[in-house]
Amino acid sequence: MFSPQLSSFSSFFLSATYSPVASADRHPPICENPPPFPTSAPVSRPLAMSLEAETKSFVSKFEYSDEDVNKAVKEFLRQMGEGLEKDGTSLSQIPTYVTAVPNGTEKGLYMAVDLGGTNFRVCSIQLNGDTTFNLTYTKVAIPKDLMVAKTAKELFAFLAKQVELFLVTHHGDHFERHVRRRLTVSSPDGFKDENVFRLGFTFSFPVQQVGINKGTLIRWTKGFDIPDAVGKDVCALLQTEIDKLHLPVKVAALVNDTVGTLMARSYTSPGKTGAVLGAIFGTGTNGAYVEKLSNLKKPLTGEYDNSTGDMVINTEWGSFDNQLNVLPNTSWDIELDKTSVNPGIQMYEKRVSGMFLGEILRLAILDLLKNPKVAFFKDENSSSNDWKSTTHIAPNSSIYEQWGIDTAIMSVAAADNTPELSILRQELESTLNVYSPAHDDAQAFKAIAGAVARRAARLAAVAIAAIVLQTGKLTDPESKDEPIDIGVDGSLVEHYPYFRDMITETLRVIDGVGEEGAKRIRIGVAKDGSGVGAALIALVAAGMEKNTSTADYFRELRSSAPVTLTSVMEDDAADE
Repeated sequence: MFSPQLSSFSSFFLSATYSPVASADRHPPICENPPPFPTSAPVSRPLAMSLEAETKSFVSKFEYSDEDVNKAVKEFLRQMGEGLEKDGTSLSQIPTYVTAVPNGTEKGLYMAVDLGGTNFRVCSIQLNGDTTFNLTYTKVAIPKDLMVAKTAKELFAFLAKQVELFLVTHHGDHFERHVRRRLTVSSPDGFKDENVFRLGFTFSFPVQQVGINKGTLIRWTKGFDIPDAVGKDVCALLQTEIDKLHLPVKVAALVNDTVGTLMARSYTSPGKTGAVLGAIFGTGTNGAYVEKLSNLKKPLTGEYDNSTGDMVINTEWGSFDNQLNVLPNTSWDIELDKTSVNPGIQMYEKRVSGMFLGEILRLAILDLLKNPKVAFFKDENSSSNDWKSTTHIAPNSSIYEQWGIDTAIMSVAAADNTPELSILRQELESTLNVYSPAHDDAQAFKAIAGAVARRAARLAAVAIAAIVLQTGKLTDPESKDEPIDIGVDGSLVEHYPYFRDMITETLRVIDGVGEEGAKRIRIGVAKDGSGVGAALIALVAAGMEKNTSTADYFRELRSSAPVTLTSVMEDDAADE
C-alpha cells in the first residue's frame, strides 16, 4: 500500500515552481488559487530516483535569483539611458512623437486600421468620455499576390478599398453626407474638418518614425516583399490611395502596438496621470512608456508638441542585453539562438516571449529523453505505468521537430492541478503523440515547463521595474498615494496561470520597489491596443494639428482656387 501523502517528487515540484503561498513567512499571499495537488496523490509506483534527480537538475538551470534580478534591473536602466542619448544601442528607445496619454474623458468617433501580418483590420471606435467605448470592426485576409506585389500602390490601393467598404457598410450616413458636401466658404473651420475621420494606422513592420503620422519603411517581414515600398512613408502611401477614392479619412497617426496598449490602458483605467507603461507579453514582447522630454538627448527631426514635457518612447526591449551581460544563458538558450533566423539579437525576447518558451522547453525535454539512465516517456512494461499501459513516443512526434512544442501546452501544464494530472497527460497524447504518459512523466514535464515560465516572468518583472524606477513615480511626493498603472496585452499575461502573480512576486524583491512599491504597481490587461489605442493616438494627433485662422484660410483658398476648380472639373469629367 502506498501512502496517501504526496510523493517526494510531488513535494519537490511544489517547491520548485511558483506557488501563491510560497515564502509566506516573508510575503503575504498574492492570489487565492489552491496549490497544485490539493488532494491525495494518485496510486502509482514510486518515482525512479534518477528521473527525480534529473528533473531537479533541469529546473535548477532555469533559476534566476533575486540577486540576478537586481543586477538585470540596473543594467536595463543603464541601457535605457544609452538609448535616450544615441542611436545604435541595444534598447533603441525610439521617440513616437506622441506626447500625451488620455485620461478617460475623451469623446469622439475615430478610425483605426491594423496591418499586422496576413490580415488587415478596419475599426471605428466611439469614445464615450467615461472610460468606455464602442468598437466596430471588419477583418480581411491579404491576398498572397499582394504580399509580394511589384509596387506599393497595389497593396495600399487594396487597403484603401477596404476602408471604403467599411465606411459604406458601417457608416453609410456619414459617408453619404461627405459625398454630398459642396465647397463653401461660409464656415472655414467646419469646411476643414466636417465629417472627416481621423485614423490611426497600426503598422507592425520596422519603420523609422519621424513624426506622429510619418514613418519610412525599413524592411518587410512576415512574408511580405515589396521592394518598391522600402524607404517610403507608409502613411503617405495609404493617404494617397484614400484620397483617390475621395474618402473622408485622414491618416493622423502611425502606431506601434505597445504604444496602443499604453493609450488603451490609460483611457479605460486612468489614474490622475494615466498609465506609465504599455507592454506586450505574447508571441513577442516589447514596451512603450512615458519619458520626460528633458531626458531625451538624441535629436528629434520631426514636429511634435512639447507643451506636455513628455514623450512616449518605444523601447524595443526585445533586444535588451544582446551582449548577455546579465541575461541567463543555458545550453538550451544557446541552441535556440544558434538555430533561429536572427542569431545574436532579440536575446531578451528569446527568453521571455511565447514564441520561444515552447522551443526552450522542447530542447530541454529532448536532452532528458536522450539520457538512457532516465525512464522518461518510456516504460519497460505496463506494470511501470499507473494507467497500466506502456508509454512511448510516436516517431513523428513534434517533440523531434524545431518549434514542435507550442507554448500553449505550458499553460495546460500550469493549470492542471488534478490528482493524476490527467488533463496534461491527455494533452501530451493529443498534441505531442506521447502515448499513455505516466504520472511521473507528467510531473517532470510540468516541473520543467513551470521553471521555464517562471524565469520568463521574473525577466518580465526586470523590464517593468526598471521603467517604473525610471519614471520616478515611486518617489514622487505628488503621486505617493496614486497607483502606478501598467497596461499589458498578449497571450502570456492573459492565459498563462499566475504569470502576472509571478511578476508581482518578483517586483517585491527589487531594490527601489520592495513590498510597498509592488503594492502600488497595478498591472491590468489592456485589450485591443491596436484598435482603441490607435484611435486614441489619432485623437492626440488631431489635437496637435495647427488650427488655421479665418484670414489665413481665405488667403489659402484664394491662392488655390484655380487649382481646386481645375481638379473638381477633372473629377467631374472622369465621373461622366
